[in-house]
Amino acid sequence: MEGKKKQQPTSSFVVGAIALLFLIIGYEAALFMHRAAVLHLAANRDRPDTVYVMVKEGPVTKEEQNITKDGASRKKGGTDRTLVRKEPPRQEAVVEVREKAAPRKVENFRFNPNTVSVEELQRLGFSRKQATVIDNYRRKGGRFARKKDFARSFVVADSVYARLEPYIDIPLIDLNRADSAQLLALPGIGPYFAGKIVRYREKIEGYTSVEQLLEIYRFDQEKLDGIRDLVTVSP
Repeated sequence: MEGKKKQQPTSSFVVGAIALLFLIIGYEAALFMHRAAVLHLAANRDRPDTVYVMVKEGPVTKEEQNITKDGASRKKGGTDRTLVRKEPPRQEAVVEVREKAAPRKVENFRFNPNTVSVEELQRLGFSRKQATVIDNYRRKGGRFARKKDFARSFVVADSVYARLEPYIDIPLIDLNRADSAQLLALPGIGPYFAGKIVRYREKIEGYTSVEQLLEIYRFDQEKLDGIRDLVTVSP
């Protein structure tokens, strides 16, 4: 039997493929121009365009057009004409692009994510918006009991956490010094057990070991294991 003839692509298919190719090239070119424009704005953020404004009315001669960078005065026919330098108004969008493109100095230092300030978070490498998100979480009663709790925040990227993890310092809660509000920050410890822990401490005149929490009614081993790494007992 005679083999089937190889089907040739139709003219509409060829035209469509060429159009798609040009569309992809145009998209890549637009991305390149956008990046170039952002880099140009960032590189010239300290050199704004200069605008010269005529203070006194009158025609501008060729000599006056060759004005120096700092401005100059010219006399023609007994009339003073002074050109002064003025910077153009900065558009908010331009300022925002320059701020985002500007390199930020990042620092590493020990910090407690439950008490670190918004300004210190920015020094650690977070943007103002990210630092505010963390601060709002704490203001609503949120607390980072462990380092990994800080990593779970959606504004903390994995790469940022990997850099900051050695510097995170969350103090242990002292069972002999903490009040009910501090104990409430422990996972699984609600108002009932927070009050029980404080009252039992007063009854026995201070804890000598973390295991003494098991002597509290209904305080089981599972609950103790859930907070063992977060608490300590001072002498």
